[in-house]
Formats: sequence, C-alpha cells, structure tokens
Amino acid sequence: MTTAPIPVIVNGATGKMGREAIKAIAAAEDMQLIGALARNVEMIGQDIGEVVGCGALEVPITNDKEALFAMGSQQPEVPVVVDLTHPSVIYENVRAAIAYGIFPVIGTTGLTAAQLSELDAFAKKSSLGGLVIPNFSIGMVLMQQAAIQASKFYDHVEIIELHHDQKADAPSGTSLKTAQMLGELGKSFNPPKVEEKETLAGARGGDAGEGIRVHSIRLPGMVAHQQIIFGELGETYTLRHDTTDRSCYMPGVLMCVRKVRELQGMIYGMEKIL
Repeated sequence: MTTAPIPVIVNGATGKMGREAIKAIAAAEDMQLIGALARNVEMIGQDIGEVVGCGALEVPITNDKEALFAMGSQQPEVPVVVDLTHPSVIYENVRAAIAYGIFPVIGTTGLTAAQLSELDAFAKKSSLGGLVIPNFSIGMVLMQQAAIQASKFYDHVEIIELHHDQKADAPSGTSLKTAQMLGELGKSFNPPKVEEKETLAGARGGDAGEGIRVHSIRLPGMVAHQQIIFGELGETYTLRHDTTDRSCYMPGVLMCVRKVRELQGMIYGMEKIL
C-alpha cells in the first residue's frame, strides 16, 4: 500500500461545512489539499487557507471545476473530491468527478433514487467507488443503530429533525435515511387506531414509508438535531442527537476520504464503512 498523501479537492470550500473540511484536511498528515472550489466570485484567486483562518496553504480558490478536475486526474495518486455544495448541482458535480477518475465523497443530500442508481452504474463502469453520506457524525450513525435495536420492541415511531433555516431540503437526508433503515426491517409501524383527518395539510408530517412519519423544523439558532421517538402503552423511548458545532463531522469526513478509494460503486450511508 502506498504511503503517499491522498490528494483531496473540496467543492463548496467557502461554505460552513467546507471551511471545516479545509481545516481538517490541511491538518491531516496523510492528506494533501490540492484544490478548493467555490461559487463566490469575490473570493476567486484567494488562498483558501487564509480565507478559512488556518494559514496560507498555497491553494487558490477557483470556480473552474473542469480545469481543477483535469488537474486532479493527472496526480500520481488518485484524488478524492469532498462535495459539500447544493442539491441542485450535486448530480452534475459527482458525474463530472467520476468522468475524470476522481472518487467522490458526497456530503450533500437531495439526490433522487434514480440519480443514485445512475451514478452507481457510472462509477462501477469507471471502476470507481463513491460515498453518499447524509450525516458525517459518528454519533448519528450510533443513534440509527440504536433505533434499529429499539424497533424490535416497538411498533410506533416518529422522527423529528431540526435544522438551521438555511438548509435547502426538507426533510433532511439523515432523517430519510433513518426512516429507510427502519423500513427495511420487514415490518410496518404506527398501525392506525382511528381514521385521521388533517385540518391543516402537513400537520402529521411526511410519510417516509412503512407508516413512519417525519417532521421537519427550520429555525435560526439550530445546527442539526434529530429525535426518534418510540411509543408504547404507558411509555415513550426517545433517542436524540444534537450537533452543536460542525467540527463534530470532521472525523467522519476524514474516515470517508481514507476509505472511499477502496470501494466500487456508490455506497449510501456511513454505517456501511464503520
């Protein structure tokens, strides 16, 4: 196995998550930051290290994705791109990365099942792997595993996810992933006791399948939070995870960068590589 550092590009480098990723990757001894993509034209050409406050890295911010990916494809070591952009552009970003032979680690939710299937086929055809991670927090993965165990004993569950008011998609990819994991257990939840009627559309949340309801809250002052509430006669059992600072995601980001080059096809969920 090579001991050369892993070349890494960060797409969405000047966003809140992107800035944390830049600092974490720059500090990792087994990684080398080779590119920083951002859409903010006022920052083009500036040193990304100085912009995020970790000192000069000699990596200028660019918005030329094709040129940066082409440069990355010429590296002696196969690069990884950490994409922390927006649901509206993520599919095109990832497809372009794969086309240039770059392994994608996707930290942006919003890809449809059809898009994931297409990217998976394209990655396999290109002999590449990729990771789609709804939430890089190891604590969140542990919470989801605890929910799977609890579901053996409870038939009623609902999910509440709470995020900052700048999050574009609802419900969150993490809550959908949680509902999907519970739905794959071969049982339906929340058997109806009465004929429900919403007097306000959406009051009961969104149906994520197998009877599981997901409720979304968007407020300033929040970062990322999730509750999984199980109920049974005489008791409730609540699992809760709170993100208070985005630095908690960075151990997961670094782990994914280290693991993705061992994979084939697109893998959804960090629990698959723990």
